Amino acid sequence: MLLTNQLDAPIEFYNRNTEVVENEEVYGEGFLRWAYGNPLGRITVSVAIKRHWFSKWYGWRMDRQNSHKKIEDFIARYNVDTDEFLDPVESFKTFNQFFYRQLRAESRPIEPDPVVAVFPADGRHLAIENVDDTNQFYIKGQSFNLAKFIGDCELANEFSGGSLLISRLCPVDYHRYHFPVCGVAEDIQMLEGSLRSVSPLALRRKLSILWENRRARTFVESQQFGKVLVMEVGATCVGGMHSTFKPGLVQKGAEKGYFSFGGSCVTTIFNKGAVRFDEDLLENSAQGREVYAKMGQRCGSSYIS
Repeated sequence: MLLTNQLDAPIEFYNRNTEVVENEEVYGEGFLRWAYGNPLGRITVSVAIKRHWFSKWYGWRMDRQNSHKKIEDFIARYNVDTDEFLDPVESFKTFNQFFYRQLRAESRPIEPDPVVAVFPADGRHLAIENVDDTNQFYIKGQSFNLAKFIGDCELANEFSGGSLLISRLCPVDYHRYHFPVCGVAEDIQMLEGSLRSVSPLALRRKLSILWENRRARTFVESQQFGKVLVMEVGATCVGGMHSTFKPGLVQKGAEKGYFSFGGSCVTTIFNKGAVRFDEDLLENSAQGREVYAKMGQRCGSSYIS
């Protein structure tokens, strides 16, 4: 049985940019620890927080005009770099407009090598070399149910033995997500579900949140990587996954969509033998530790080309 101190331990991540291990400052940490660690909190999650109405209500609050008062305090507290913004801070009329802000293209350069895949979003990333052969998801003893996550047993068989990248966005991150590879993208398919937190504080206790939450599924046929599956996962206060791309040919790093307020994640699934993840990803993920990196930075290279 897992000890309580393992479940409640600080969230560590390796920062690729500073090359040091850091502790995550969790937005709403006290509430999350109560909601997923306290018996009463877990009941509250079950009857209210995971329901769509809660996220819609909170999203409505973040769309109200008076929510813009939160923007300056948020920027100051989390040291958000406003020089990256495409639009000036004063142009955001609501907190949600600030939350899913666009950035200047030069602030997120895209790794140009065609045989290199890139991170689809800013955030903390966990790489699994073989999705069928691991129990190291955030904490030992949890396995990933690929069939339930994809929502199709036949498709899951197609990706059996494949490699998985989980890119987790915190509320403090840039919340637009992008294509990790070039290729021909199909239209999205929605898989309905609940809306619970995807923070490790929750996933350590119940990894199945990833396939019980609402998800959006898109296939990309890539010359360099074969068939790639990109899936967005909604979370508490993130009922909104807004697609902005058109099906057809897409470039690596092209915008795919954006999340409304809250934490959330993007997952990228490669066929067996299609990708070799970078060493820092594999080494840290083997310890259940995420790697912080930004959209457009490399995450691995192709075995196919």
